[in-house]
Amino acid sequence: MTASDWELIERYARGQSEEAFAELVSRHVDLVYSAALRQVRSPQLAEEVAQSVFIDLSRNAARLKPDTVLSPWLYQVTRRTAIDVVRRESRRQVREQLALEIADMNSNSPAWSQIEPLLDEAMETLEAEDRAALLLRYFENKSLREVGQALGASEDAAQKRVSRAVERLREAFTKRGISAGVAGIAALLSANAVQSAPLGLSSAISAASALAGAAVPNATLGLTKAIAMTTTQKTLILTVLALGAGAGIYGARQVSRLHEQVDALQNQQAPLTAQIEQLRHERDDSKMKLDALLQENEQLRQASQDVPKLRGEVARLRADARELSASKTGTNSATETEMRSWLARVDQLKQRLALTPESQIPELKLLNDQDWLNAAKGKLESDEDYRRALSGLRGAAESKFASDLRPALSKYIKASGGQFPTDLSQVQPYFKSPVDDAILQRWEIAPADKIPNVRVGGDWIITQKAAVDEEYDGAFVIGPSGYGTTNFKTVASDRDMESVKNVLDPAYQAYLSANGGKDPSDPSLLAPYLTTPEQQAALKRFQEIMAAQKHDE
Repeated sequence: MTASDWELIERYARGQSEEAFAELVSRHVDLVYSAALRQVRSPQLAEEVAQSVFIDLSRNAARLKPDTVLSPWLYQVTRRTAIDVVRRESRRQVREQLALEIADMNSNSPAWSQIEPLLDEAMETLEAEDRAALLLRYFENKSLREVGQALGASEDAAQKRVSRAVERLREAFTKRGISAGVAGIAALLSANAVQSAPLGLSSAISAASALAGAAVPNATLGLTKAIAMTTTQKTLILTVLALGAGAGIYGARQVSRLHEQVDALQNQQAPLTAQIEQLRHERDDSKMKLDALLQENEQLRQASQDVPKLRGEVARLRADARELSASKTGTNSATETEMRSWLARVDQLKQRLALTPESQIPELKLLNDQDWLNAAKGKLESDEDYRRALSGLRGAAESKFASDLRPALSKYIKASGGQFPTDLSQVQPYFKSPVDDAILQRWEIAPADKIPNVRVGGDWIITQKAAVDEEYDGAFVIGPSGYGTTNFKTVASDRDMESVKNVLDPAYQAYLSANGGKDPSDPSLLAPYLTTPEQQAALKRFQEIMAAQKHDE
């Protein structure tokens, strides 16, 4: 079984096991080298940073805590060491060395060339656990299960943490003017984040680090100085070579200047990218508004198409009326005039319905010609006349549906062993003919106390969800053992009355106790027994409801 990082660290810390340390270097050298290379921009300097990082590991192996995840620890030490190296180099030397080596740097895709210079800075903005998850998943190509085991979490939790970390990277890149999707960033990291270290580097690091771990601190200091000396010697050699090839140096400087110009253009592109993003949002908002307008226009067009159909029905009714009038003998002119006026009111009522879609219900398709004539019997001169007539139409249509619903409900209750349905779709198979879903959606199964003044047996009823016109529309109630109707206005009044009675009940009980159980002949007699402002307000509301009910009678 493969040993874990922590087991290898313990073996090295206890017995200076070179094999254990070599295995650690082999596992993580690509991660350390790639992170160093991105920051120092030089393979030689990256090798030295990697050596220094693993020397730090060899010195600190015994002091690491058992819960330490090695990849994030190495990554943080690499970043600190790389920053120190970059600061130590002069700006001129770094620029010339970058110019000499820029041709050798691999840029696997245009997207990676934009992201690579900013990756480690963006990684630094992540929380420690998010950074650890990202390093384990994409920099070391571990499975989500292995990431979860390393972080002490489940595979699902590891997936969420990795996704969140990639999203944070995307936000960091967006702030720098680089647009990239989450999936694209994940793919680029998997393909480019870790590069193979030069051959022999792992062996050299293992030997140097093992020696540093076994030696005294002064020996470690000497090795560090040797590394620094090696860096200086390499820089001097590069400088001599550059001086010896004037044309090469000139070309390198040209490349460096071009690189700086590209960076400047990228910085100028950032505000343009933000403007493009804003324009894209404005375009999406405009498209949503246009779609809404098109939908509204389509509804109006359909409504306008219904008007000729209604007019055709009116014309047919008029023809039927003329035939009826002609078949009767002795019909006087007054009767014919009244019939024409009646048909004209039917025409007016249908036009009014077409112009007020909020007055329509799907049950209206159940009406016949006689139902329309019945609704238009009265005058249609004011808005109140139209409200009353349209309410009559809806009531006739709902009554037809309720008449079909009642036997269907009885069949369902019988078939289900006396159980009341929990959803109206369960009753659908028991109708004589299929019912439009739009009609069923207007009705609901509700507790019986929703309409307390109509008792149809049982604890549950079927009724409309709401009234179109609460003042005029009727409420239909279908229960296990009955069928009833009332007015929605009365239902609201009854609920209000029930609430008021509950508030007044303490005062009512006090009155009964003081008067030998005799009920008060007038609500005002309860006034001396009121003890709270709520009860006083409830008494006033009770008197108002009583007065309104007497007025309606």
